[in-house]
Amino acid sequence: KKNGMIGNIYSMGLALQALEVTRKFYAPRKWDCAQAFSVVYAHDYQQPMAIAQVLPALVGRSYLDAAGLDCAATKDTSPSRQLPLSPMPGTHASIQVHYSITNELRGKHFHYSTNVTAPSGSTLLQVMEVAAEEKPDIFSFQTEQTSWGPYVTSIHGLAGNTDDRTYWQFLSAGNALEEGVGTYKPHDGEHIEAVFSTY
Repeated sequence: KKNGMIGNIYSMGLALQALEVTRKFYAPRKWDCAQAFSVVYAHDYQQPMAIAQVLPALVGRSYLDAAGLDCAATKDTSPSRQLPLSPMPGTHASIQVHYSITNELRGKHFHYSTNVTAPSGSTLLQVMEVAAEEKPDIFSFQTEQTSWGPYVTSIHGLAGNTDDRTYWQFLSAGNALEEGVGTYKPHDGEHIEAVFSTY
């Protein structure tokens, strides 16, 4: 679905490994990996965990091959394609992002919005930091570091909870972001919503 995207950009690495390893079980229907690999080649991977999961697929291997690797071999196993370089900074010195936070799920409901001006190329986390600096009583937030990068645990004093399956979901134009706040880079004029949600 989604022009080759399998789940989201985080799940692509393991999905490609699994599909490559099990491709013989798809007979008589052959799995066409071209679209999925085009998604991977086009994405600017930055998180070590995501890179570690997608690299084996790029060289036609999976984690299952690790047990049979000949470490004494000196054959060149570098991928035929290189991961794309980070895009050049935009021509604008700054961007403006419309940022809103909404809770219609627990406790006292709230909805707040603000326009944030941040340097071009800023991540969503940096945009949120600007909003929190300008209006700490409204847009303050907390994160915890994970192997996938920073994870937003609470906004405006409201924290997600695994017991009641709540979390902060980030949306752009009503669609869930495919990347985390530490790597997603909003474009100028984009509307980012943080919505307290259940899963």
